Amino acid sequence: MPIVIIGAGMAGLTCANYLHQKGRAVLLLDAQDVPGGRVRTDVVGDFRLDRGFQILLTAYPEAQRMLNYTALDLKPFRSGAAIHHEDSAGTNWMTLVNPFSEPMSVFKTLFSSVGTLSDKLLIADLIRHVNALSTTELFNQSATTTATYLRSKGFSEQIIERFFRPFFGGVFLEDDLTTSSNFFEFCFKNFFLGDAAIPALGIGEIPRQLASRLPNEALRLNTPVDRIYGRTVHLASGEQIQAEAVVLAVDARAAARLLGKELPALTRFNHTTCTYFSAPAANRPHSLKADKLLMLNTRRSSAVHNLAILSDVAPAYAPADQLLISVSTQGLVQVDEEALTKRIRTELTGWFGESVQEWRHLRTDHIPEALPSYGPDVPVRPLKLADDLYQCGDQTAYPSLNAAMQTGRLVAEML
Repeated sequence: MPIVIIGAGMAGLTCANYLHQKGRAVLLLDAQDVPGGRVRTDVVGDFRLDRGFQILLTAYPEAQRMLNYTALDLKPFRSGAAIHHEDSAGTNWMTLVNPFSEPMSVFKTLFSSVGTLSDKLLIADLIRHVNALSTTELFNQSATTTATYLRSKGFSEQIIERFFRPFFGGVFLEDDLTTSSNFFEFCFKNFFLGDAAIPALGIGEIPRQLASRLPNEALRLNTPVDRIYGRTVHLASGEQIQAEAVVLAVDARAAARLLGKELPALTRFNHTTCTYFSAPAANRPHSLKADKLLMLNTRRSSAVHNLAILSDVAPAYAPADQLLISVSTQGLVQVDEEALTKRIRTELTGWFGESVQEWRHLRTDHIPEALPSYGPDVPVRPLKLADDLYQCGDQTAYPSLNAAMQTGRLVAEML
């Protein structure tokens, strides 16, 4: 009998791979038509559109253990950000570049108006602190919110509002920075130690690589599961599968439904909306620089929070004569696609000029369950639920691809 894993997202795929490496029989079931869960790329015309703006931090320890980076042909962003800022003095662009990855930028960074000189010295202290701790040690510290943590470390409101809130607000998908300080330190460390990158052919190549390592018969897509009773898995089709053990690589409410248990309280999620545009490369506005930097907006009440020209980073995302532009908006509970697109165009016309009105809208992805909310008081959930019943996924630990892969590996090791 196989070990049956329900859910072919990153946690389920990782668990299946480690078990397969040890010669165990596995059967991975998923209701979707491709593996990967939230990590997915769709080909729309001649464009590759990820389901929401997603990146891989190459320093993630679990990703380094499992993924073949060379085969993914990773394309890195530059380490830093271009920051659009408006105040009483007008509108200006500020650039913050990591001087450790680009040594010649050190003077530009030191004199940037993103923060004070004291802030930049505090960042060096923060780098030393997080580099001295392992992932386990980072998460074993007592935690507070990220906003409280930054102020307690002495960072000025200037750098919090001009860098930390727009940058890590985009990472956490929440602008109040109520996310756990432990998770902030973990993210900060991994941004510093490695690249933020995307595979040449889209973020969906990551789960595709893991799925390709499994035997064909070990992965069944378009296969919704109805319920689980003991070690018997009942499919929606009426088929029954006897399992040696069952691994739930799905969210908590889906797991409760499968087990016939009372549904838990709704998990709080941070949500995001990603709007894709294409534009002729020949008509690129002069101010829309091809510098592979993520563009941040300090005005968080705007529709444009973060912007990236994905085709500059990974050219295969778009035809050679086109730009692919990703615009992220946070905090929207419901989305009026037409109104949001119009508002984004209006705001970006102020940034880049009238040519923005000619950008072609490709798609809008509203993702209400993009990341589980992760405050300082969120408990770690057990991976073993009962004899022969396990769970894995970032909802059991902390919200990231690294956590999904880590919990998948730990469950495989238990089995």
